[in-house]
Amino acid sequence: MSKLIIAGGYPLHGKVRISGAKNASLAILCGALLAEDEVVLENVPDISDVRILLEILGTMGVKVRWLEEDTVSLRSPQQITEEAPYELVKQLRASNLLLGPMLARYGRASVSLPGGCNIGVRPMDLHFKGLVSLGAQLNLERGCIQGISRRLTGNRVYLDFPSVGATENIMMAACLAEGQTVIENAAKEPEIVDLANFLNALGARVRGAGTDLIKIEGLPCLKGGRYSVIPDRIEAGTFMVAAAATRGDVLLENVIPRHLEPLSAKLREANVEVWEGEDTIHIKATALQPKSIDIKTMPYPGFPTDMQSQMMSFLSTVPGTSIIIENIFENRFRVADELKRMGANIKVEGRMAVIEGVPSLQGTKVKASDLRAGAALVISGLMAQGETEISNVNYIDRGYANLEQKLTSLGARIRRT
Repeated sequence: MSKLIIAGGYPLHGKVRISGAKNASLAILCGALLAEDEVVLENVPDISDVRILLEILGTMGVKVRWLEEDTVSLRSPQQITEEAPYELVKQLRASNLLLGPMLARYGRASVSLPGGCNIGVRPMDLHFKGLVSLGAQLNLERGCIQGISRRLTGNRVYLDFPSVGATENIMMAACLAEGQTVIENAAKEPEIVDLANFLNALGARVRGAGTDLIKIEGLPCLKGGRYSVIPDRIEAGTFMVAAAATRGDVLLENVIPRHLEPLSAKLREANVEVWEGEDTIHIKATALQPKSIDIKTMPYPGFPTDMQSQMMSFLSTVPGTSIIIENIFENRFRVADELKRMGANIKVEGRMAVIEGVPSLQGTKVKASDLRAGAALVISGLMAQGETEISNVNYIDRGYANLEQKLTSLGARIRRT
């Protein structure tokens, strides 16, 4: 198993280009099943989650080709193998997004309950509620979701919680349903908007993405097309926090600044200098005198749960008391135990973490428990005195393309063994 070795104490300086969005790419790759012609996707990150999903699609009969480093071609057949292989599905939470497209276009689906990071309960009930309301028949048998749909019909669906995955699944299924579908209390994340823009590029009629009310007019079929995925706001946020934590000076390129406003606001509150360009963000913390802050994670446009662990690393050496309240996933604080091994002073009480800033962290052996915890430990290693060894690097590879190369180009001392 690979490990990352980081020699801490080197501020990050320079420019870094942000890759395409992991979460947007996974949904859009599933949505490509709806198209009867070739789909070409640009700005797709070469990460393990994407590779696994492409392998799943390939085993189901989709013709997959990498055209360039970040460009992939998909051509879905008229008939498909309806069962997604368990050995691959168990590695990837986003595999549940195959349900909507498969039921809509092929009338059948068989998907094992998905895997992914253990960050808390992520039930499928809202996915079931939405797809059943469109006319699908779903059953859970021995850990496998079995679905049949003769013809989906548009309906009004109210989500009890603005679930990103459920919104995406229902939206994709509704594109080929008969009549109009209305999703109320829909998720508003940028990845939802990106999926809607992609579906519309294939000829779909999706309106309202980015608001809590999405309307979809169903069509008999969707065509192929070419589309470029948005930049990854969580990768960008990770580099922003890393620059602040190491007291560096970094320009991020290929970003959408408005997607990062919740994080930018909190960094400014902590006294970090943040400048926004049209498609750039400049972080300067070379003379930083940081202030403690409080954070509450919320659905977009609130502070993202996917950036909470990285901010915990940064705040661990900020003087004073900072508080983080996690409102999305109950297991997000597992990284706190690893940070405490490095000398952080963190108390976790239920969904609240109280962080008392210490002068510095000390490098040691730590273990990633999930994707964003791994990113947080990388930031801590960059900050710490001495050498940090991070195991379970496979979690980090799920969401960050060329992480070591990008950090090395900014002056970090990081290598993989």
